Amino acid sequence: MLNMTFAKIPDNTNLILHFDQDWQYQHKHYQKMLKDKGIQQSMSRKGNCLDNACAENFFSLLKTELLYLQEFDSVEHFISDLHGYIEWYNTKRIKLKLDTLSPIEYRLNAA
Repeated sequence: MLNMTFAKIPDNTNLILHFDQDWQYQHKHYQKMLKDKGIQQSMSRKGNCLDNACAENFFSLLKTELLYLQEFDSVEHFISDLHGYIEWYNTKRIKLKLDTLSPIEYRLNAA
């Protein structure tokens, strides 16, 4: 999978690849492949689930509110609905923790 990804991105783009501390990401060969491609490796601190809490929360909501509610006819159908979900999530979906504002409204009011 890493080789297929590398084929699609140019060398030395200063990308940062973040992941948990799973065993495969700690192998020297994997780390060398990233370094040779010019990608900086970033890992959560061991035993600290808070490092990735925001992303985990978002993906949990995405699965509950989009993925598990329907079957998709094709990858294109899923991608289209995914784009629509992200647009809705950022602009329309209100959150009590954000004073009943959408994420974008909250950021605009905070500025």
